[in-house]
Amino acid sequence: MSITAEEVIYKGFIKGFKPDPINLSVSQWADEFRLLSSKASSEPGKWRTDRTPYLREILDSLSSNNSIEQVVFMKGAQLGATEAGNNWLGYIVDLVPGPAMMVQPTVDMLKRLTKQRLDPMFSETPTLANKVMEKKSRDSQNTLFLKEFPGGLLLLAGANSPTGLRSAPIRYLFLDEIDGYPADCGGEGSPIKLAEARTRTFKRNRKIFLVSTPTEERTSQIEPAFLSGDQRYFFVPCPHCNEYQKLVFDNLRWEKNNPDKVFYSCCKCGEAINEGSKNTMLAAGKWIPTAETKNKKLRSYHLNSLYSPLGWYSWSDIARDWEEAQGNVLKLKGFVNTVLGETWKDKGESPEWEFLYRRKEDYQPGTIPDGVLFLTAGVDVQKDRIELEIVGWSKNLVSYSIDYVSIIGDPTLAETWDKLDAIKDKIYLNKKNKKFQIEKMAIDTGFNTQIVYNYIRNSRDSRLMAIKGMNSGALMVGQPKYIDVKNDGKTYRRGLAFYPVAVSLIKEELYSFLNLEKSVDGTTPRGYCHFPEYEAEYFKMLTAEQKKTISKRGVNVAVWEKIRNRNEALDCRVYARAAAYQFGIDRFTDEDWKTFESRLKDQELKKDIEVKKTIKRRKSDFW
Repeated sequence: MSITAEEVIYKGFIKGFKPDPINLSVSQWADEFRLLSSKASSEPGKWRTDRTPYLREILDSLSSNNSIEQVVFMKGAQLGATEAGNNWLGYIVDLVPGPAMMVQPTVDMLKRLTKQRLDPMFSETPTLANKVMEKKSRDSQNTLFLKEFPGGLLLLAGANSPTGLRSAPIRYLFLDEIDGYPADCGGEGSPIKLAEARTRTFKRNRKIFLVSTPTEERTSQIEPAFLSGDQRYFFVPCPHCNEYQKLVFDNLRWEKNNPDKVFYSCCKCGEAINEGSKNTMLAAGKWIPTAETKNKKLRSYHLNSLYSPLGWYSWSDIARDWEEAQGNVLKLKGFVNTVLGETWKDKGESPEWEFLYRRKEDYQPGTIPDGVLFLTAGVDVQKDRIELEIVGWSKNLVSYSIDYVSIIGDPTLAETWDKLDAIKDKIYLNKKNKKFQIEKMAIDTGFNTQIVYNYIRNSRDSRLMAIKGMNSGALMVGQPKYIDVKNDGKTYRRGLAFYPVAVSLIKEELYSFLNLEKSVDGTTPRGYCHFPEYEAEYFKMLTAEQKKTISKRGVNVAVWEKIRNRNEALDCRVYARAAAYQFGIDRFTDEDWKTFESRLKDQELKKDIEVKKTIKRRKSDFW
């Protein structure tokens, strides 16, 4: 007779009240028993805390014989934080069993982590192999969301699924990558608070581990948690003067365009420290609290990627990634978050429309200035009209607004879409009579959805793409979602798809670009935006939103709010940028740009075969 999930949870709950054996610390357990699987680690085999000495105190703070109740770890990438959490779970299963839970940002991420890391740890670490039951399709004791072991159980949940965060009491709680959690879980509030509420029964001996790479300052969950603790930093000694100091990016030195010659400058003696000294420095390092906290049972730690062990993520890699991020808002944001382990302070505030209006340039709408190499368009469908902007693109994401058009007419009528067809197929000329045509047109499907789908489906024009704006997303344009489905549930090979567009990402980039100014010599920085002789209303629409932070069920959430009634120009520009992204602009090399330049020599505007091959290849590589 098989045991039910409810019975498993009840048994774990009762056993969770049993006293713990005063035994090994978590780091000692990991050094003695933990084996790293080749499926998840670049260094498979026996775990060695000496490889990442900064994790020792963090791990031991989670030990049953340590009085610390909550540990917060705000960190960069390539530091071993996830494996530290897995070590703790293994320690719980082996030595101090009780009801435990691990939460990942989404169910999909949970599935990947379970398959790549947790299941291999349970099966390949000998002391755990006989305790977590072998996974079977009909075995309720070991499923995707529940692992039973003698004396306890491990519940696995996605922060986007409220059902996984309710009811059963939990003693051990591992909240991983919390800055990736939604602000609200199914209308029930913060998933962090929902999960933490499950530990109240075990207030006397609970343990909570919060880990994350930070995101935006406005909405970060890990930064406030870190600041509420004693704010510990890892100090290491200079090999020259023995001065203990925390490693900071500002002291990393290298010649421009030569990151392989990087070194670290001591904050006291100024001597150059080569990365080869890092292992010795880490071994002698120590965590030092830098703030007072009333909660003596809370410890908070911060670590950036300069501490990444030799062979993982080098100082040269950091210098190279910094250089590559210059002028690219999204890459720079990623660098600050994942390398420095710091929140991104958004500088993409809405510029004043008058500032843009005053700097408009001496070219007329509908004409192509020198420098433009290809065109895209963004289309916004309203109930009584279609709005669109045509944008010209050049190297370094420099853009030129070519034309802004309002097609007045009912979008349910074919004649309205005929007018859009005319613009889509129009030939534009620059001053040298070189011909241009829109290469990619992104049409929003948020209004009159089926009508837009039908238009794109019936057009059979590969230049058209259906899009749907999303408030979040790691990429500007996500993978396509197919909507033409057969009776058996399979998608048609060439069926219609829409592309999710992370509008917030694009708006952040756009507003940072709009604030740029030309240098004294007249050169334009990366991302600079050119505008023709538009009326003031266009610039008011383009700057019609601003980013604000609101509290939603006690959690700060960043939202874009209108400050004017009309914002179609902003939406159209966002969609035109999405079209350029999908066309491949963010992945073009110098060779690709030369191909576009050579294409302009073709007066007949023949479709350049090399361009087509280039774009097709890059799309294939990307997806």
